[in-house]
Amino acid sequence: MSISYKKLWKLLIDKNMKKKDLMEVSGISSASIAKLGKNENVNTETLVKICTALNCDISDIMEMEIEIENNNK
Repeated sequence: MSISYKKLWKLLIDKNMKKKDLMEVSGISSASIAKLGKNENVNTETLVKICTALNCDISDIMEMEIEIENNNK
């Protein structure tokens, strides 16, 4: 299982925003943006700041990707 922030990047495109714009309106760091870009873990406070700045729900910026193992080799 992994986390994907593809929805966040699509939302930024829809709002005609760049990553730098997101940093400015939300107050998150460039290190957090880098982690999001790599689908790495970020703390909940960062996600709340993003959702507050974009006026959206957490499900609008991230999703779980469940990997199904194939045991029929």
